[in-house]
Amino acid sequence: MTVAYTIVTVLVAVAIYFGVRYFVRAGRKFGGSRVIVCPETGKQAMVEVDTRRAALTSLVGQTDIRLESCWRWPLREDCGQECLLQLDVAPEDCLVRSVLTKWYRGKKCAFCERSFEETDLIDHKPALFTPEGITVEWAEVPISAINEAMATYQPVCWNCHIAQTFYHEHPDLVVERPVM
Repeated sequence: MTVAYTIVTVLVAVAIYFGVRYFVRAGRKFGGSRVIVCPETGKQAMVEVDTRRAALTSLVGQTDIRLESCWRWPLREDCGQECLLQLDVAPEDCLVRSVLTKWYRGKKCAFCERSFEETDLIDHKPALFTPEGITVEWAEVPISAINEAMATYQPVCWNCHIAQTFYHEHPDLVVERPVM
C-alpha cells in the first residue's frame, strides 16, 4: 500500500512540475503587450493576449488565442478581433519589447553617448529625450504616438534619464560644475 501511495505521489509531483513548466513557457510565448495594426481603424493599437486561455486550450489541441485587453475597449470590445491574425503570422515581431529593442539597437544615449548593446526593458528601462528638452519613459508615450516618438525623440539610457529627471524635479539641489 505504501509503495502505491509513493508512486501516485511521485506521478502527481511530476505532473505538477511539467504543468507549471508548460504554463510558464506559454506565458512567455503569449504574454506581454503587443503592437498591432487595427484592421478597423488602420492605426496601431496595443493589445494583450489572454495567456491563460491560450495555454489551457493548447493543452487539448488547437490553441485558441483571444484578446484580454485592447486600447479600444470597452467601446469596441465586441469587435471581431481580426488583428489576432497578425499575431499568428509574426508573434515575436509584434511584442512591444521586440520593437523597442530593435529601435535602440545601434543607437547611443543622447547624453553620455553610451551605445545600447543590451537593452533592459524590465528593470533599468531606457527612456526618450523629447524635442522640448525633457526625458520621458515609454509608458508616458501614447500608443498612437509611438511611431512619431521613434522618429523624433532621441534615446536615453536609464542612468541619464534618472539624472535628468532629478535635475528637472529638484534644480535647487543640483550644483553645476564647469567641465575642465
